[in-house]
Amino acid sequence: MKPTLAQYLASIRRDRQLSLRQVEEQSGKEVSNAYLSQLETGKVTQPSPNVLHTLAELYGIDYIYLMQLANYLPAEREDSQRHGRVATFAEHNLTQDEEGELLEFLQFIRSRRKDGQAGRQ
Repeated sequence: MKPTLAQYLASIRRDRQLSLRQVEEQSGKEVSNAYLSQLETGKVTQPSPNVLHTLAELYGIDYIYLMQLANYLPAEREDSQRHGRVATFAEHNLTQDEEGELLEFLQFIRSRRKDGQAGRQ
């Protein structure tokens, strides 16, 4: 399930270990801490492309993906998503151990599908 823009921005900021005020300072006050808080709580769902670009640059994440989450651009089709690294967490600073554990869990999920257990909860 794709995260909301609010969930994604909050997750990335926490991963970068930045406070709301630090983001405001590092953005040259282009994104105030109060506005970022509104973005992360979902009170603002479609910030301007300029704000998204500033955050993408500051966090080192994909601007196009932020534009998709904000519904400025259509979402990529499921079968055209990134592959390679653990795509869902690619923007997070995972340790090699964490990435390995995620890959092991993915193998477990896939093995359940092969055993006919997919969809059972």
